[in-house]
Amino acid sequence: MNPYDWIAGHALRTPDKLAIRAGADDWSYARLAREAARLAAALAASGVRHGDRVAFLGLNSAQELALLAACARLGAIFMPLNWRLTLHELRQLIADSEPAAIVAGADFVETCQTLGADLPGVTRVAQGGAVPPGWLGYDVFVARGDGAPAPAAAGQPQDTLLLCYTSGSTGVPKGVMLSQDAVRVNAEHSIEMHSMREADVVLSTLPLFHVGGLNNQTTPALCAGATVVLHPKFEVDTTFDAVERDAITLTVLVPAQLMAMFASPRWAGADLSRLRMIATGSTVVPEHVTRGVHERGIPLVPIYGATETCPIAAYLTPEDALRKAGSTGRVARHCELRIVDELDNDVAPGARGEVLVRGPNVMSGYWRKPEASAAALAGGWFHSGDLGRIDADGYLWIDGRVKDLIISGGENIAPAEIENVLLESGDIAEVSVVGELDPRWGEIVVAVVAPRPGRELSAERVLELLDGRIARYKHPKRVVFVDALPKTALGKVRKEDVRRLVAAEPRATHSPRTENMP
Repeated sequence: MNPYDWIAGHALRTPDKLAIRAGADDWSYARLAREAARLAAALAASGVRHGDRVAFLGLNSAQELALLAACARLGAIFMPLNWRLTLHELRQLIADSEPAAIVAGADFVETCQTLGADLPGVTRVAQGGAVPPGWLGYDVFVARGDGAPAPAAAGQPQDTLLLCYTSGSTGVPKGVMLSQDAVRVNAEHSIEMHSMREADVVLSTLPLFHVGGLNNQTTPALCAGATVVLHPKFEVDTTFDAVERDAITLTVLVPAQLMAMFASPRWAGADLSRLRMIATGSTVVPEHVTRGVHERGIPLVPIYGATETCPIAAYLTPEDALRKAGSTGRVARHCELRIVDELDNDVAPGARGEVLVRGPNVMSGYWRKPEASAAALAGGWFHSGDLGRIDADGYLWIDGRVKDLIISGGENIAPAEIENVLLESGDIAEVSVVGELDPRWGEIVVAVVAPRPGRELSAERVLELLDGRIARYKHPKRVVFVDALPKTALGKVRKEDVRRLVAAEPRATHSPRTENMP
């Protein structure tokens, strides 16, 4: 079964049940099923066939989810585009994927007009606002399928349903191909993780162009027959409003969002009593973030995964959220995990190595990149590039990225180990630790620190926080201060941008006491 089948099934059983609340617009399961069917017919009438790509550029909307379901019906491939990208970047993705149709939201009319010249022969649909020349208004497009025979269900479990481009923090983005079956299995993982049921009300504020926003809770909620309260994008006050007004029981908030909510005067007094869990992920969760949520009586539950795993590969349970704080939990039901060395040999229990994932939720490969696909899926396992270990209880701990590992004076240093200690300080808002080429040591450790507003920090004070906690050879030789770290849309730090920042910073910012290390 795929998202179209889920929605159609709920429309038969509970037609009046609220499926999506998007602002003041309520969509029952019956309405969502009708819209998905009309869109499937309109796409078919426009010449979209099995395996064709259908791109979407816009803020989160109910129509976007209906379009995903329509693609599942046809066996077409839904491609959500990151609206934060530049025109140059969007052109790259469109040239790479060659969509048969593109649907753009009202806020992107000007972008549509500019992109229009790059899309000869492509069905172009404006979801709202002014309709550019050569484009169809949304209602006109949907009416194309009215009166036409319903297209046959062509989507199969092995068919690619999602083409999600990675953030491109280390280079040109790659299109991750996720099958209908991967989306189904991921939904099962989420439903089990959250004990999700029809009575749940899920708040979705993350952008649906990221697999975490789309698949951590949103598509699983539609699979379970729950209600999705969908915001176009994240805003602190509207998030508080929804939690209190709409009786939200589940949501996903990445650490950057949670810290923004902590900073609001509403955090201490907001009525969060109906929230029974907050899921999080995308980056290491600082201890003070976990503690801050739990102090409000809500379990904060990390998810481990990547775009390539749809994303749920491991997760904590609410029962273990405090006992195993810092861990990303145990492997999901349909997945397997391995920790391997640089030769792909399993490491000793508890030892650190690269995290490998296998399961039906894992991607089938990268779009039109056979060599990169073969490397990432060597031996039938997805090579995550994450550096981790599994403890004696079977819980996964992530220590950073393999490529981020710093080798200084012949010693391996995991940046996350240093970052986690520094983030315990109430004076530090953000920190990223990277390696910098050095003629003596090969690499030196550099800490890039963003102090909390109003706090004064020195390099010496930062290093003092590590005393007795981290071996001296791991201490940074340089501390660079910034107002904020460069991040992706999900709040994930862009390490490549941090390295560029460090390279541009004069070396006078080093700390003299570390000159003779390691």
